[in-house]
Amino acid sequence: MEAIMFVKIAKPFQLLLLCTVSFCVAFIAGCAAGTVGAKPKLLNSQVIGWDTAQSYQADWGQMRTYFRGETPGTKDVLTAVAVVEPGKAVHRSHRHVEEEYLTVVTGSGSWFLAGKEFSAQRGDILYVEPWVYHGLTNTGNEPLIFVVVRYSPKGTKPPPRPDNRKDEL
Repeated sequence: MEAIMFVKIAKPFQLLLLCTVSFCVAFIAGCAAGTVGAKPKLLNSQVIGWDTAQSYQADWGQMRTYFRGETPGTKDVLTAVAVVEPGKAVHRSHRHVEEEYLTVVTGSGSWFLAGKEFSAQRGDILYVEPWVYHGLTNTGNEPLIFVVVRYSPKGTKPPPRPDNRKDEL
């Protein structure tokens, strides 16, 4: 069933998904590294398919994780595709130290960014800086599919936690 939902994405948005993930992985892999000491094992160049990506099922839908780890220029890398059921969200508005891109492949919903709400539609891409509250809820009548690329750059000091508020609202 899950693979069928993925295949039913219109051709232009299959291309958008492929280009987004390819660009982000290439961008992350190409970032300049500033590490000292022992080098951790880095992600290898490869293609991971929908059926072989690690799948996590939840009451909101499913998450397919493609890459986790480090590249020459990044750490704490996560690339994944989420399929969110109508009326659901992966989690409430939240924040973290990593930078993040979210791309809506199909469906519609509501973005939450820095205390404001915006309409989310296929083809939208959100960038969020470290420690900025953000989220995405499916407000449509069909599954909302989005791509997430999250990472921290190497060679830079992470921004300090701005306050003592909770990380998930």
